[in-house]
Amino acid sequence: MGQILFIVWRESVEALLVVGILYAWLRNGDATARKGLPYLWGGVAAGVLAAVALGAALVLFTEAMSGDAQDYFQIAMVLVACVLVVQMVLWMRHHGRTLKRDMEASLAESTRNASWWSITLLVALAIAREGSETVIFLYGIGLGQNGHIDGSQILAIVLGLGLAFLTFYVLQLGGKIFSWRQFFRVTEIMLFFLAAGLFELGVDKLIDKELLPAGHTLWDSSWLVDDSHPFGGLVATLTGYRAHPSLTNLVAYALYWAAIWALVRYTRASPQTQRWPA
Repeated sequence: MGQILFIVWRESVEALLVVGILYAWLRNGDATARKGLPYLWGGVAAGVLAAVALGAALVLFTEAMSGDAQDYFQIAMVLVACVLVVQMVLWMRHHGRTLKRDMEASLAESTRNASWWSITLLVALAIAREGSETVIFLYGIGLGQNGHIDGSQILAIVLGLGLAFLTFYVLQLGGKIFSWRQFFRVTEIMLFFLAAGLFELGVDKLIDKELLPAGHTLWDSSWLVDDSHPFGGLVATLTGYRAHPSLTNLVAYALYWAAIWALVRYTRASPQTQRWPA
């Protein structure tokens, strides 16, 4: 439940940031700019519908499979979710500085040309991007794979959405508590660990299918945190922790963080990083 709440919260905040920038520009503009507001909300609706359609398609596609094909598809979705989470963090690091300026420039051009449908498309693509990443992540950790979502999972989604609106409201108060930059810096670290948990889950599934060697167990730390219990299971999902790690698990974990270190160094070299919209 915890991982569902976190990813819905973080992705929803990103979507709200995009909508908030566009809404503020249109709402505070002249009478011509305010004509774009209905197209903004139309884009939000279209983006949400696209994400829901993707979720339904994944469930139906899985139900049409059986045996090994379904297992391999679910392994692929876990690894795709891992890649998307990492890509999302790196994209925000790279584009955070110019996100607000670029969106406002695009809106200004659309307003001058009375090209209102381009506003709908811009918002729909932004919402669909965040929504599709959320759907793939949730599917990757098992949500909806059996065609059923239980009450606790629905509650986690609702709480994640509610927390996202609350976070967005607090951040809009002027940064007196914490800024967008601080928010994204803290949560991107959490997301990297979350992606590590997904990667380790994918590795476990590949070991189960005998596509990777299991290797011998290196240690037993279940006396400290047992990943077969609810709390330990949550830690494992959010960090990639294993109470009985195999050599393959350890090597995969080290390779993951080596790749993250290299990618972060690369993005830091870009002149468009380290700053966030006000």
